[in-house]
Amino acid sequence: MNIRTRFEAQLDRGRSTGLFIALAVLVIVGLYHPAASAQDAVVLVGSGSSVPAPLYTKWAEEYNKRNSGMQMRYLPIGTSEGIKQISHGSGDFGAGEVPLTAKDRAEGNLTELPVIIIGIVPIYNLPGVHEDLKFSGEVLAEIYMGNVKNWNAPQIAKLNPNVSLPDMPIKVVFRPGGKGSNYIFSEFLAKSNAKFRSEIGITPSPKWPVGSPAERSSDMADKVKSEPGSIGYVEAQYAIKNRVQHGLVLNPAGHFVKASSESLTAACRAVEAPGWDKFGASLINAPGAESFPITSFTWVYVKEGGHDQRRSAALTDFMNWMYSNGQQLGAEQGYSELPSQLLANVKTKISSLR
Repeated sequence: MNIRTRFEAQLDRGRSTGLFIALAVLVIVGLYHPAASAQDAVVLVGSGSSVPAPLYTKWAEEYNKRNSGMQMRYLPIGTSEGIKQISHGSGDFGAGEVPLTAKDRAEGNLTELPVIIIGIVPIYNLPGVHEDLKFSGEVLAEIYMGNVKNWNAPQIAKLNPNVSLPDMPIKVVFRPGGKGSNYIFSEFLAKSNAKFRSEIGITPSPKWPVGSPAERSSDMADKVKSEPGSIGYVEAQYAIKNRVQHGLVLNPAGHFVKASSESLTAACRAVEAPGWDKFGASLINAPGAESFPITSFTWVYVKEGGHDQRRSAALTDFMNWMYSNGQQLGAEQGYSELPSQLLANVKTKISSLR
C-alpha cells in the first residue's frame, strides 16, 4: 500500500487529527507537485466537506480525462478543516457549506464562490411506515435537543395525522464537529426554535445533547438505514442514492416541501434575484411556496492571488470547467445547477482571481 493510499484509509476511518490532515494534504500536494511528476503535470488538490464529495469525485473522474497536464484531487476531511488548510496555503482550494467570516477573508485572503445548490434532508428508519413523514424545524429541534423522545410523540403525530406511528424510541444520529451539514442543519433549527438558538446556536460544531455520531455523510446514511428507529440528516443525494427515507419539511409559507431540483432552485431564486451577486448568502428558510427550507450553496474557497503562474492557470481552467461542463454533470448526478444569471456573475468573478 503506497503512502497516498494509507493516508486516505486513515482519513476514511475518521481517526485523523488536525496535524495529520495537514500532513496528508502537504504530502499529496508534494506527490502531485509538477517537480515530482515525470510528466510535469499540475495536479490541483482540494479538501473540505464530505457533503459534495460524490460530486467532486465525479468531477475529478471526468476533468482528469481532458488533459494529462492538468489533474484534480479532492480530500473529504470536513468543511472547517478545508477552510483551515486553504487559509494556510495547503492545497489549491477548499470546499464546504460554511460561509467565510470576515476574519477568514482578511487573514487567509479567501473568497467563497457558490458551486452548486444542495438540500439537507431529515432521514429516518421506521419499520412499517412507508409514507413520507412531515417535519417542522420546531419539532426537529426538539428531537435534537432530546425533548421529543418517541416516534409517536404528540408533536410528530400532529404533523402526520394519517400515519400510524410506532411506539418506538427515537435514536438520534448527528455529525461530529467541523461539518458543513451541521452548520446548515443548525442554522435551520436555530431559525425555527428559539430555545435551540439560545442553547446550541448556529455552528459547524454543535454540542448535541443527545445521540450518537456518524463521521461522514455516507456513514450517516448507512447508520440510519441499518438502525430501526433512527433519525439523521444528510445531503439529499446521499438519501436518494442510498434509498433512505427522507421527509418533507415545513417552509415559512406554510407548505410541506420535498427536496428536489425544483424546490432547491426556487429557494435560490427567491434569495438571489434580482441582483444575483450574493455569493455568500444563506438560502435557509427562503420565501416562496415552493422553496425547500433547508437549502444551501456548497462553496469553493479560493485565495485571491498568491498562486504561481502555472497553478493559477490550472486552477482557472478547472473552475471554468466546473462552471460549464461541471454544472451539467452535476445536474446529471441529481444536484441543482446554479441559475444562469448567478452563473454569469460567478464566471466574471473567476476572471479576477489571479
